[in-house]
Amino acid sequence: MELHALAFDHAPVGLCILENRIIQRVNLRFGEMFGIAPDACANRSIAEFYASDEDFQKLGEKVYSAMGSTGRYSDERVMQRRDGTLFWCRVRGQSTSPENPFYKSVWSFADLSDDRPVVELTQRERQVAILTCRGMTSKEIGLELDLSYRTVEEYRARLLRKFGARKLAELVAKLSGMPL
Repeated sequence: MELHALAFDHAPVGLCILENRIIQRVNLRFGEMFGIAPDACANRSIAEFYASDEDFQKLGEKVYSAMGSTGRYSDERVMQRRDGTLFWCRVRGQSTSPENPFYKSVWSFADLSDDRPVVELTQRERQVAILTCRGMTSKEIGLELDLSYRTVEEYRARLLRKFGARKLAELVAKLSGMPL
């Protein structure tokens, strides 16, 4: 086995090569993480591993824009294993052609399950949680999501309850997987 193939196949994080958001090849860790044989991933849409079709569409727009300007993208998001279970994942991507960001790209996936258990959230709760972790105020989140300040505060109150947090700083710590 060639050295580069050995490095790809046995990397400690999941690796995936995409062409127009269609999987060309994944490594062993990707298969293990998502519960699917690596050979069975070829020619599948990466959408199958997103938490929802809406996530696939919305994140796709965001990724396309970011990769079009820098060639890179990274975030932490909820992904879906083959058996339907959800888990937090750190995702990083590099396009081989920023002028056509989805043409060919290489992605890494790190399972954050041990540090960040999945709590059932609505799409809107997930959006508010992510923007809260980015340090945005309720007013800023409201402007970003076209919601009133009070509605954002209600979503934050729900998140506090769901995560068993007493205050916003504790919620952010739990959402980001930081030790308390």
